[in-house]
Amino acid sequence: MIYSNPEKRHDFILIFDVKDGNPNGDPDAGNLPRVDPETMQGLVSDVSLKRKVRNWVALTQDENIYVENEGVLYNQQELAYQDLELDEKANDRDSIDYARDWMCKNFYDVRTFGAVMSTSKFNCGQVQGPFQLTFARSVDPIVPMDLSITRVAVTKPEDARKQSSDDEGESSNKITEMGRKTMIPYGLYVAHGFYNPYFADNTGVTEEDLEIFWESLVKMWDLDRSASRGMMACRGLYVFTHEDKTGNAPANKLFDLINVSKKDNVETPRAFNDYQVYIENDLPDKITLSKILD
Repeated sequence: MIYSNPEKRHDFILIFDVKDGNPNGDPDAGNLPRVDPETMQGLVSDVSLKRKVRNWVALTQDENIYVENEGVLYNQQELAYQDLELDEKANDRDSIDYARDWMCKNFYDVRTFGAVMSTSKFNCGQVQGPFQLTFARSVDPIVPMDLSITRVAVTKPEDARKQSSDDEGESSNKITEMGRKTMIPYGLYVAHGFYNPYFADNTGVTEEDLEIFWESLVKMWDLDRSASRGMMACRGLYVFTHEDKTGNAPANKLFDLINVSKKDNVETPRAFNDYQVYIENDLPDKITLSKILD
């Protein structure tokens, strides 16, 4: 498959949607869905998307992940120094390069996304990964909602013994607790990504690594379910492959060939079928478009 050739440059578009959920909460805004305050378009960070890829690879593939859930990065880097029998405080270029190459070979996300591992102890240098993702942005404005929820149980025993007075002056125990849940009714998001074969030469990315990555973008949503995320699904994955390693056309011009828009008869979109994806046919020379999911 041409889109899994590690020696070629690839630019890609990822389309996904969310219904009745929070695709990426902002901790600085009470975990409300991220938005562009000027346009009210929804945002999903590149870090959030990479986290889903890492989780999917860790669960389904025989690959190690450097940035694990609840992991300790020092411990991961120490493995390189132990295996290579290096001094933990070594700071010479050869030791760092050996450790860096070991990390690329043994950790999928270092090999693909890169990592900053130039710590004071177990220094493994820095890796610029060949895969880069942008923030995803919704096609239309979203409506962030902050909903109240109740629970018919209390957290602490003393809460159950607390007395409160009703309108008649009688006392009663606390039997419920309040909470918050954030969501959007619907949003269709578009993210853009890039694969640089020159960086891949430095990290050792293989054809299998690319196949795993494309598969993860399509399937990772089904292994990342939670009540707070609602219904999330991949709706499209389009890869532009260049014959020339340096590229045969600017990425922005290729991305402009795929347009996602709301259908004319739809006022308030609430499903993917309320949108249409239009792909122009006039591809530049030496560019191949692969529709991995259409």
